Amino acid sequence: MDFTFTEEQQAAAEAARGVFAGVAPDGVPSPALVPGAVAEDIDRPLWARLASGDLLSLTLSPEHGGAGLDPVALCLVLRESARVLARVPLLETCAVATALQRYGEPSLAAELLPRVGRGELVLTVGANGRSGHEPAERAVTARPEAAAAADAGTEGARSGGTDAGWVLDGTQTAVPWAQAADWIAVPAQTPEGRTLIALISPGQDGVTLAEQVSTSGERLAEVRLEAVRITGRALMDHPGAWAWLRALLTTGTCALALGLGEAVLAMTSEYTGKREQFGFPVATFQSVAVQAADRYIDLRAMEATLWQAAWRISTGADGTLPAEGDIAVAKIWASDGVRRVVQTAQHLHGGFGADTDYPLHRFHAWAKQIELSLGPAAAHEEALGDLLAAHLLG
Repeated sequence: MDFTFTEEQQAAAEAARGVFAGVAPDGVPSPALVPGAVAEDIDRPLWARLASGDLLSLTLSPEHGGAGLDPVALCLVLRESARVLARVPLLETCAVATALQRYGEPSLAAELLPRVGRGELVLTVGANGRSGHEPAERAVTARPEAAAAADAGTEGARSGGTDAGWVLDGTQTAVPWAQAADWIAVPAQTPEGRTLIALISPGQDGVTLAEQVSTSGERLAEVRLEAVRITGRALMDHPGAWAWLRALLTTGTCALALGLGEAVLAMTSEYTGKREQFGFPVATFQSVAVQAADRYIDLRAMEATLWQAAWRISTGADGTLPAEGDIAVAKIWASDGVRRVVQTAQHLHGGFGADTDYPLHRFHAWAKQIELSLGPAAAHEEALGDLLAAHLLG
């Protein structure tokens, strides 16, 4: 298995390191010290720098002003962003933009994607359903406008109506940075059980955003849709569109977990190398070294499974199991691994790890958010079991 990155992928990672070099993880109030969100908006100066560095258009084709790179390159950039707890919807914007390019209406893609690359538009996605413990596509219903009008007994239905658009009803919870977004991608299910992705504007009629706050202290929103009308132009109705977008979001979350875990282990190594007990650095004690070594093994397993999943998405390569199997394995390792890394870091830092003047507690809060995003390890273990049952291995 060769995980050697191309020159273009390495260049993207290097550019990301340059952009994130000046970002301080403690640039906003601690989530432990404020009752609500740590800030009202995303980090707009950082967002502008990402746009100037062509990192928001990384996976867009040249015709939309992008570099035409693959999800592996995006994951490399996400890994760097998590090392500094970058407060930007990089994953959500890039994933939705890539899905729009791949499955969306060409004229809408041509209108929106160049603006996304320039940092003029922020995109996000509702992927948690009503409660975070159910398929997101079942949380919102989509009906053809003519059918909805007929159900309501409107004059338009009695006069024949049209099939010009769709009507959405339902709720998506914990939508990241929805208040800052220009467009929200919402999966919705038709009466026939088909899944569509609708692009809605937070300000349009029938859309309500209820304030929520993440474990990491960032703004989320419960997005409520009541008779929200959209045109067919704003839909991605390819049968595989939502599965592909969710796969990319999940794999990107694994990249965030890896970058965060690596930053935390480096922080722990530096601290235990300086902290002395009985006249020796605590890093020289066998019990400390063994715990740190175990976490290093976790990170290497997280890395290997991440690149396997990203490679499957990027290439569409066949395997013994569908790509969903590799993604499930990656998310199992990401969720469990990042939790173990931050817990061990807190233990080895002692009381210092909980000091709100030291950034470790912020990484712990972000790690918990990442661990549960797009499903905890148990949910992906169940999904992997279903895949194994459906695909007998010879």
